[in-house]
Amino acid sequence: MDFNVKKLASDAGVFFTRAVQFTEEKLGQAEKTELDPHLENLIARAEGTKNWTEKILRQTEVLLQPNPIDHTGARIEEFIYDKLDKKLPSKTTNAELLGQHMLDAANEFGPGTPYGATLITVGEYQKRLGAAERDFLHTSASTFLTPLRNFLEGDWRTISKERRLLENRRLDLDICKARLKKAKQAETKAAAAPDFQETRPRNYVLSASASALLSEEVDKVSATDSVSDWTSLKNYTYLWNSFHPSYSSLLSFHFHLQAEHELRVAQTEFDRQAEVTRLLLEGISSTHLNHLRCLHDFAEAQATYYAQCHRFMQDLQRELARGNDVSGSLPSSDVCPNPVSSTFLSETSTTGATVSSCPNQRPGTLPMEHTQLPVTGARKAKVLYDYDAHDGSELSLLADELITVYTVPGMDPDWLIGERGNQKGKVPVTYLELLS
Repeated sequence: MDFNVKKLASDAGVFFTRAVQFTEEKLGQAEKTELDPHLENLIARAEGTKNWTEKILRQTEVLLQPNPIDHTGARIEEFIYDKLDKKLPSKTTNAELLGQHMLDAANEFGPGTPYGATLITVGEYQKRLGAAERDFLHTSASTFLTPLRNFLEGDWRTISKERRLLENRRLDLDICKARLKKAKQAETKAAAAPDFQETRPRNYVLSASASALLSEEVDKVSATDSVSDWTSLKNYTYLWNSFHPSYSSLLSFHFHLQAEHELRVAQTEFDRQAEVTRLLLEGISSTHLNHLRCLHDFAEAQATYYAQCHRFMQDLQRELARGNDVSGSLPSSDVCPNPVSSTFLSETSTTGATVSSCPNQRPGTLPMEHTQLPVTGARKAKVLYDYDAHDGSELSLLADELITVYTVPGMDPDWLIGERGNQKGKVPVTYLELLS
């Protein structure tokens, strides 16, 4: 085992020094270099971006996957596949599972029975809804969640690393400032000391090797700047001052010059690291633009998904209504009454018609001869989505085309009469944008 005792001792010394610095800064007993106000604002902005990105990411995951710890173990499975750097296989959605269960139940009860036929119809549409949901989840994950996650796991980690390095450079700079301050104080104290004639034993002769040894130790400390070397130099300095008190000012002056040199080096490294950190933090603006595009993509995916669901449910309602028309012999207790508009009720009451409490035909499925009744509120409308007519009383639509629409007394409020040239038929209101 490669165990470096010297490096371990050095790291421990640095850790202890940093702890002392932070404590003194908190207590106001040590000088602290303040960052540039512009850099401080960039750091605060980056911190806010990181915090809100984490919250948006977590809540979006909850929205897309409300029950992370379900029988499929979705979140755990995603984590494992992500660590193995493999593509997550496509999973069956809950709506698709529901639709498959309905189809299996219909096969057991009999597809020819009314209940079995309805189970087949509803199950097919549930599977369509599940497929649309799966596409929506895939699109949202690739266009919205992945960019947010890449920012937190990539760019932000780089920014955090450079910020920690900047903090270390600041602490080193503060140490050099404190060292220079002490050197100046020592030089001032040595200069103010009175000069006196030294006394030493008669038989003592100071050799030139002592001066050379002291110079060697000073150069050694200047090159390594280690704790043990500074301790050794302290011992030599004590001996030197014992024999030559008048030369202490010269040594203090040397320490002063060395401290100034270290301060210049530390200041240069601090400024260079501050510039690198500033450039990275200014890139947060580009991150905001990227997230803005991703947000537009997410909103578009949501709109597409909900429009698909709305269209599927309308088609399902028409399928069920058509099934009720075919099975008109069903008992009234087995068929839920369809709502009848108040306009239709009032119109039929004035003409002497009798409205059943549970009709077999929806008010919206009026025969075409009813369109000859007085027209009210004719106006232009823009078609939002394509629509295929299900019978001869309806009008097929193409997206973005303009048609004339109006209503007739007694119609279902969810439907209008649409005209395109010589063609006329019922159109759903939800597929239109009425123009003034």
